[in-house]
Amino acid sequence: MDREAEKKMHGGALYLPTDGDLLEEQAACLDLLYEYNHLKPSRGEEKRALLEKMFAQIGEGCYIETPFYANWGGRHVHFGSHIYANFNLTMVDDTHIYVGDHTMIGPNVIIAAGSHPVFPSLREQEYQFNMPVHVGKNCWIGAGAILLPGVTVGDNTVIGAGSVVTKDIPADVVAAGNPCRVMRPIGERDREFYFRDRRIDPGLL
Repeated sequence: MDREAEKKMHGGALYLPTDGDLLEEQAACLDLLYEYNHLKPSRGEEKRALLEKMFAQIGEGCYIETPFYANWGGRHVHFGSHIYANFNLTMVDDTHIYVGDHTMIGPNVIIAAGSHPVFPSLREQEYQFNMPVHVGKNCWIGAGAILLPGVTVGDNTVIGAGSVVTKDIPADVVAAGNPCRVMRPIGERDREFYFRDRRIDPGLL
């Protein structure tokens, strides 16, 4: 990859997606993504091997349902271990996206590290910029949630379905809404009940 273009991509600067050899590099990544999405679910070993080629980093025990979408086919995505992503995960991975161990991602989630300037003439010229996204360990990102460029979600946090995360969310909380905000800390009631009045078997803890 062209070093100057790469520096802009990952440094938060405005750049053009046509800079250097970016389009050629991206096309090769998207070819691998196409292969992944067209493998049968039963071909698990082949799917795993492709993920190892596609991603910047991927730990053991990870599985991504298809279809899976990513601007760079996962090239700038760093997955820890034992991560599960449900159908229609979309990752705008024009720069780095980090997801910690044991995180679960619901269906139709969007994690976007790329964006465009608000000023119209810059968009007309097709400039963009990127800011990394960090999702901690043991998080649950609910169905249809959207995480925007530059945000961090702390360890153990639950992001409610349909939320739009525009700012950092701390660890050990339940957060939801548009814009997403902290609703409450994870506490003793969560240790006792898993859904409404349904109690958790103490032997599971």
